[in-house]
Amino acid sequence: MTQALIMIDVQNDFCPGGALAVEGGDQIIAPINAMQDDFAVKVLTQDWHPLNHSSFADNHQGAEPYSTTQMPYGTQVLWPRHCVTGSDGANFKIGLNTDSADMIVRKGYNPKIDSYSAFFENDHVTQTGLHGYLQERGVTELTMVGLATDFCVKFSALDGAKLGYRVNIIESACRGIDLGGSLKIALNEMRSAGVSLA
Repeated sequence: MTQALIMIDVQNDFCPGGALAVEGGDQIIAPINAMQDDFAVKVLTQDWHPLNHSSFADNHQGAEPYSTTQMPYGTQVLWPRHCVTGSDGANFKIGLNTDSADMIVRKGYNPKIDSYSAFFENDHVTQTGLHGYLQERGVTELTMVGLATDFCVKFSALDGAKLGYRVNIIESACRGIDLGGSLKIALNEMRSAGVSLA
């Protein structure tokens, strides 16, 4: 059995002081670094948005951050501008060990569609390429950590389970946004899908 560690979006804009800060986002760096040697395969994901991305509230006239709109693929939260391609906010948080990563998956670079999951864009059809890579490496089990529990971690975990992986979430190495109770909902969704919460 080959296990992979999927380290999700540990970027400046999701940490305190960032454009879309998750409370305590910087506190997960030490535990993530400590567990890296335990995995044969290590993958980083990175939000990577163009300035004109359709998920940014300021690209919709009169829209407030954290409101929602309908996209062709469903309901979309409109976020503050964050993780813009090439910006400091899109960089991995200083202190995170990125040298051990076998692969970096950049997601959300298509301006017309957001991408929470490490496996699929939000249309749930367009693949990022991660699944094919993991299959080539013989990976059967995933451990996921990172930001944010109730969005990118959740969607990655649910998609991983649908694709047939055994999926584990290390809650102490994740932090959530908790937008209108979304954290509790996310945890229940993951449990219902057979994801292990440790």
